[in-house]
Amino acid sequence: MPELSKKEKREILKAMGLMTQIGFTVVACVVAGVLLGNFLDGWLSTSPWLLIFFTFAGCFAGIKSIIDLAKKF
Repeated sequence: MPELSKKEKREILKAMGLMTQIGFTVVACVVAGVLLGNFLDGWLSTSPWLLIFFTFAGCFAGIKSIIDLAKKF
């Protein structure tokens, strides 16, 4: 296997960092939506409507974050 240059290693690490950031961002958005929806459903007795709404809102927020990160790079 050929040796990679410093520039190639840097680019690989940069790409790995971006992929990790995308993964954590999407998971965090969905988990936050689920937790908020579950909490509000318990508090307002609206089960399961707010859980469903905030789960989808978290998914859309995750997708928007991916688009914003893609525009950045």
